[in-house]
Amino acid sequence: MNRAFSPFVKSLLVALLAVAGTASAAEEKKPAHAEAAAPKVDAAKGGTLFENGDTARGLPACVSCHGAGGNSTITVNPKLAGQHEGYLYKQLVNFSGPERNQPVMTTFAKMLTDEEKHNISAWLATQAQKPGAAKNKDTVELGKKIYRGGIAEKNVPACASCHGAAGAGIPVQYPRIAGQHQDYTVAQLGLFKADGRKNSAQMTTIAKRMSDEEMKAVADYVAGLK
Repeated sequence: MNRAFSPFVKSLLVALLAVAGTASAAEEKKPAHAEAAAPKVDAAKGGTLFENGDTARGLPACVSCHGAGGNSTITVNPKLAGQHEGYLYKQLVNFSGPERNQPVMTTFAKMLTDEEKHNISAWLATQAQKPGAAKNKDTVELGKKIYRGGIAEKNVPACASCHGAAGAGIPVQYPRIAGQHQDYTVAQLGLFKADGRKNSAQMTTIAKRMSDEEMKAVADYVAGLK
């Protein structure tokens, strides 16, 4: 009986091996990123969450601190309108972890799903930022010099080398800083300097080389960029 069925068994084994080989080849051809599908971003939902929050979860509206359309009128809170989508998303992720611990934002960022972080970031990126203005005529030239040329004797590179001549930044890596509130920019430079913000090794190194006066001067100059 074993001899009679051996050809059939052999054929079955060959067929199974062929199927397994085809499946294995298909897996090898699958792109590495195919395992995690790109998130489906819905900017409209992000706008609704930004403007209304979610009372069921105790999540307040982002607009209460960051202003209509992401144009904060509270100078210690950043303007988010027109900021790069990828950069905003990264910050929300960082707020959820140890890289950027901040009592208010860390609490709220942890309440957001990954999809909601993407949605809010996408919506804010479509909003128009209201321009700011430099206020201190006595330091604006120093700020301009630092922003455009750096501080050679302290090995501080020109801010423009990463953030762009007009402060437009580079998506994901470097934020748009043009028109940003002076108070917020100074505060962030201070946090980098004191290791209170740990999500940019470059900025930590640079800020530690700058004096408070230099930080204030460049922050004021940046506020006037458009």
